[in-house]
Amino acid sequence: MQSSKLDQNLGLEIQRRRIEKGWSQEYLAEITGLHRTYISQLERGLKSPSVRVLSHITNALTVTMSEFLQAVEE
Repeated sequence: MQSSKLDQNLGLEIQRRRIEKGWSQEYLAEITGLHRTYISQLERGLKSPSVRVLSHITNALTVTMSEFLQAVEE
């Protein structure tokens, strides 16, 4: 099954911000309470995060969800 463009863009933005902070997928997973393989799937656009999961991730990355989604749209 092919991932959607939105899922791909969300994943790329998660990855970009994670790398910007110098964090591994393992560290992001640890501080969000998610599994590393799930973070990997999100970053590759294979999974679509729920609003709750996206909130955990954006809080960890110290960005508001609105700022994050605006960056995804651009």
